[in-house]
Amino acid sequence: MDLLATPVLTALEALDPDVAKYVYVTEIDPDLADTAAMTEAYDVPLAASSNCVLVAGKRAGEERVAACVVRATTRTDVNTTVRKQLDVRKASFWPTERAVEASGMEYGGITPVGVPADWRLLLDSRVKEGPNVVGSGLRRSKLLMPGGVLTALPGAEVVEALAKPAE
Repeated sequence: MDLLATPVLTALEALDPDVAKYVYVTEIDPDLADTAAMTEAYDVPLAASSNCVLVAGKRAGEERVAACVVRATTRTDVNTTVRKQLDVRKASFWPTERAVEASGMEYGGITPVGVPADWRLLLDSRVKEGPNVVGSGLRRSKLLMPGGVLTALPGAEVVEALAKPAE
């Protein structure tokens, strides 16, 4: 349990045990937390990794936040799909400091597991199938789970074309 950030541990404990039993955690070198470095060092296929980014925009003075989960082989379509999902004029990635403070997670370890309930949790349809290596809230570990666990997270919304292929 010391390999998980507090919001992640709390969220995993709240999951249905029949879902949570498919979540595994492993320790990694924190210097290898970034996806490209981790996949290369640990011989994990890039297609098995998913990234979680925090995006926000404003509408009528109200900030709308989304945690977006996409395969590491793709890039979040912030300017079109996410912007439309949030119903905002402009959407942007959150600055690192703000993402860390608001999520209660370390940069390089931000994960969809345990994001605040008032945020949208948008999952690219490609993460539904197969394994997903995602952050644990800490740089020194990763979670492994099938796509079905991601779709079972509270508030999870599967969105077609949330991501575009990486160039």
